Formats: sequence, C-alpha cells, structure tokens
Amino acid sequence: MKKVLVTGGAGYIGSKLVTRLLNIGYKVTVVDVLKFSSKSLNHLFSNNNFNFIKGDVRNKKLMKKLVKKNEFIIPLAALVGAPLCKKYKSEAISVNLNSIKFLMKLVAKSKKKVIYLTTNSGYGVGEQNKYCDESSPLKPISLYGRTKVQAEKIVMGYNNSIGFRLATVFGYSYRMRTDLLVNNFVFKSLNEKKLTLYEPHFRRNYIHVDDVVDGIVYSIKNFIHLRANVYNLGLSSANLTKYMLAKKIKDKIKDLKIKIVRNKKDPDQRDYYVSNRKIEKKGFKAKISIEKGIGELIKIFSHSKEKIINNY
Repeated sequence: MKKVLVTGGAGYIGSKLVTRLLNIGYKVTVVDVLKFSSKSLNHLFSNNNFNFIKGDVRNKKLMKKLVKKNEFIIPLAALVGAPLCKKYKSEAISVNLNSIKFLMKLVAKSKKKVIYLTTNSGYGVGEQNKYCDESSPLKPISLYGRTKVQAEKIVMGYNNSIGFRLATVFGYSYRMRTDLLVNNFVFKSLNEKKLTLYEPHFRRNYIHVDDVVDGIVYSIKNFIHLRANVYNLGLSSANLTKYMLAKKIKDKIKDLKIKIVRNKKDPDQRDYYVSNRKIEKKGFKAKISIEKGIGELIKIFSHSKEKIINNY
C-alpha cells in the first residue's frame, strides 16, 4: 500500500486529492493548520487509512518524523494567491519558500518521491500570440508567483521529483473558493447578473480541479516515466480571454450583462497562452470542459447560501 503525505490537505485541491487517494486504496496522512475549517475533511475521518495531524509545515521536528514514514510527499501547504501573499508577506515567504527548502533537505537524504504544484503565474506576462511552454522564461509579477517559482527551482534540483505548473483551477471542492476566476465569474453572474471586465483581452489557461487530481494520481502511478521534469497542467481547449470566458457564462445565464471598462488597468496583469503538449505527450490530458465546469458551478451556487469565499 502506497503511503502519501499531503501538506495543506484540507484546502481547495488537497481535500479533493486526499479523497481520491483514499478511494483508490492509498494510506494518506494530512498535515494542515486548518486556517479555514476541518469541514472539508469530515467525510474522511471514518476511513482507517486516513491520518490527520493539525500542525504547521514549519514545525521541523514534525516534518522530519512524517517524511520518514511516507513514500510520496505532496506539499500543497501554502499561502495561495497574490492578495493573500501581499497581505502576509513574511508568512508567505516562510510557508511557500522556507518550508520547502527544509522539506527538500529532508527528502535529499532519502529516496522519497516529491510531486510539487506551482502555478502558471510564474509566466507573468507572456509574449503576444506565443505559447508559454516549460522552457519559457519565468517572470512572476507577484510575491506569490515569486515564492512559487523559487520553490519549484529548489524542488527540481532533486531528481526524484515532478513539478506541475497549474492553469487557473475551477470547479467544486469540499473547501470551496470563489476568488478563483471562473468560480468568481459564475458566482457574480448568478448573484449580481453583471460582470465588469477590465482589459478583457487578457488570456489565461484553465483546468478543472478534478483534472488536477487526475494528473497527480497519474504522476504517482507513472512516477519513473515522468520524474525530473516540470509540466504545464491545463486544459488545452481553454486558453481563453476574460471576455471569451464571460461569453461562455452568458450562454448559460441569458440575462447576464457584460460591461467592459475601457482605459482602466486590471489589478491582475497576468496574460499568457499556455501549451500543455509536454504532459499530453507523456499520456495525460485534461478532459473536463470549461462549459461543463460552468454548468456544475451554476447548479452548486444556485442552491448555496454561501458568500464569497476567499483565501484572504
């Protein structure tokens, strides 16, 4: 039985990943400070293969003990997103970067396998009409992006690791987030019946959270085939401008009004096309369409009384 350590396992991606790993018969240990709540993991506590520890990844004694006991290490614990990292700069550096430095020192002394998730945000602003692939220069424009880029470099200095640069994630999770762009646009479209777009030509790639989980599971099962490489992980049919995304939502919410504000900068200046060909050539391809994800979110938000759920 494979033993997997997931830090930040109560989060948006983590709670979905841990559920899947347990369902396919792995033994999973989660470390999480529970900054938000433990509700995202409540459905797992009756599983004998699930071990939860409320703890901080900066606790060196704890991490040393846990790394020894597990074959796979998936460090998801992080302050995620530019607004949160801007608000808590020192914590962002200590969690996103320094904890990874220590973790990799532990891992380097063993034969543990590491799967690290970073972000397309590292590309910052790509060249117009040119795809960003894994060899493209990394030019992060936020503290969040910089910490993830630096941490990725440290992780990939160890050849028993795999790195995934995630597209903007969307879809339902046990620890829901509505600050992610697709989730946010759908939530606002339902509740306000209006989307206001600044610089609507800005483009990004997207991926459903379940496809992210599938990609990680694929990498565990095919670790030798994939290791010592970084891969973009996104839905190749979803390199969309903000306006294109808004139009896809309007196709399902007919009374939605789209307002475009000219001559005003978007606070988020990320703009890039992303190529996912490298991972696709290795046998994995994201499958869940943006249209299906939007439909799923409409159903969920239509029956939910939740307010905007941010990471900050």
